[in-house]
Amino acid sequence: MDFSGLEKLSLVDFDDNLTATLFMAGCPFRCPFCHNGDLVLHPETAEIIPFQEIMEYLTKRRGVLDAVCISGGEPTLMPDLEEKIRAIRELGYLIKLDSNGCRPEVLKDLVSKGLIDYIAMDIKNSLGKYALTCGVEVDLEKIQESIRFIMSCGVGYEFRTTIIDGFHDYSDFDKMGKLIDGANRYYLQKYVDSPNCIKHSFREISPQKAKEFGAIIKAYVKFVGFRGYEIND
Repeated sequence: MDFSGLEKLSLVDFDDNLTATLFMAGCPFRCPFCHNGDLVLHPETAEIIPFQEIMEYLTKRRGVLDAVCISGGEPTLMPDLEEKIRAIRELGYLIKLDSNGCRPEVLKDLVSKGLIDYIAMDIKNSLGKYALTCGVEVDLEKIQESIRFIMSCGVGYEFRTTIIDGFHDYSDFDKMGKLIDGANRYYLQKYVDSPNCIKHSFREISPQKAKEFGAIIKAYVKFVGFRGYEIND
């Protein structure tokens, strides 16, 4: 399976690492605020980037780039994900995997083989609002299994939530905090309406309210940060 997007340089995807980000097409969720709408809704028409072309670029950038982030869509759907990760790692790159947690068995397999250096998992909402937020029914047992595994697997990780007016309230953050109680890192991300969002009728959460949400979940998580907001702790 081919990738459908390549961001050649990112300074924000993987801490302080200079990172190239790969995007695959396809996802079982239909989060209405998703900013990769074309990759989610129309994977059959998505751009195809030959993997050899990606490998040639990564080979040329060895010593300049530090890491490769594999994102989507939902990359754990790729049938040859392990093969591609192995090829990239042979060039000396760290690997970060973005996932919605729908396939914990894939996460377990990749980590057990030493192929992942960092996992970022989206926590869409409190469990009672998961289907609303994802736009489809979700196997919540798999979401919780992924959370438990990520927190115990020994690989660096973070959880994150894109916060949206009308989707998230104060009680949701208390429930999400309990869901990831003891986690190392959690980020609240500002919703940004982009041309490629699946829908466009949503409003961002104010900085003050985002800070209040963060204060709630901080009771459960070791570090809480913000992306897209200028908020001082």
